Amino acid sequence: MTDMVLTDARVLTADGVVGGSLTIAGGLITGVVTDAAGGESLGGRLVVPGYVDIHVHGGGGHDMTTSAQDMADAVRFHRRHGTTTTLVSLVTAPIDALCRQLAWAAELADAGEVAGAHLEGPFLSHVRCGAQNPDHLLEPDPGAFGRMLDAARGHLKVITVAPELPGALELIDAAVQAGVIAAVGHTDASYEQSIAAFDRGATLATHLFNGMRPIHHREPGPVLASLDAGVPCETINDGIHLHPAVLREVLARGTDRLVLITDAIDAAGAGDGEYVLGGQRVFVQDGAARLASGSLAGSSLTMDSAFARAVRNGVPLPVASAAASANPARVLGLTDRGVIAPGTRADLVVLEENHEVHRVMRGGAWVQS
Repeated sequence: MTDMVLTDARVLTADGVVGGSLTIAGGLITGVVTDAAGGESLGGRLVVPGYVDIHVHGGGGHDMTTSAQDMADAVRFHRRHGTTTTLVSLVTAPIDALCRQLAWAAELADAGEVAGAHLEGPFLSHVRCGAQNPDHLLEPDPGAFGRMLDAARGHLKVITVAPELPGALELIDAAVQAGVIAAVGHTDASYEQSIAAFDRGATLATHLFNGMRPIHHREPGPVLASLDAGVPCETINDGIHLHPAVLREVLARGTDRLVLITDAIDAAGAGDGEYVLGGQRVFVQDGAARLASGSLAGSSLTMDSAFARAVRNGVPLPVASAAASANPARVLGLTDRGVIAPGTRADLVVLEENHEVHRVMRGGAWVQS
């Protein structure tokens, strides 16, 4: 971790894009100044905060549930695409398998490689399970939750729950008491059932619109409940899962609501072909990942693409950056990142004119491309 000065940069700060230099010491940003002597020139490129992905299953041909090494390699793949903070997401599986995978994530978290783990299951709706393996779905079970909580050794950060299931509200109580974020997702809940979950302490919507009952004018369901509750809402901005108008609708409720995620599987960066997710065959064609039934099965998205697409779709640069960095960091309670300001971790993405990644810095060290 070397002290450094980055000059000739356009830096996205809370005050907008500022031309000048960044000073870094001890892995932290120490200043954004108009001029500094010496240092490394960034050639006038734009610098934005490192991306924070709170929902990702794999990438670069690596499925995070296959082995501890694959989990680590998937994290490193996404890091090269600007994701400097990763929350490992685990799909529905037998409890023993989930405990084993949570232990891998805990080891990576202890080493500072990831922010922890997200359990996307197994307490989800059969009706809205999407690509979650229905053979392993369970009704909310405090004993199973306790086992997984213990396996994570303090690193379980998020659990997605379908609030209409028997015992779901009590499981949300247990999650909140344990300091775990309860998210509403993969649910066929009514508006009222969803609001009950948010009233009980759920504070996140898992990939809004996808894997949940759609809006109807007489039964608005979990989508409008999430927006009315004012919680952050994950969105998969790959041009497949959501129409751009959906992002605008979320933003209309407040720019702090929108959270960009990838929901990426191992196919991200690996091309079209056949893959496996949670024991089910996934077919990727033209970047779209689907089960044989046609149900979408995660994505082949990376955070740099999600960010660039948001900007192309008319989302203002500072708003798109917040959705990719500050907002998800806030979800996890990470106050030391997500913005470029003195005292924050030097997590940076240097972008080309088309918003493609030029270089990535994490904790004051350049990431090897």
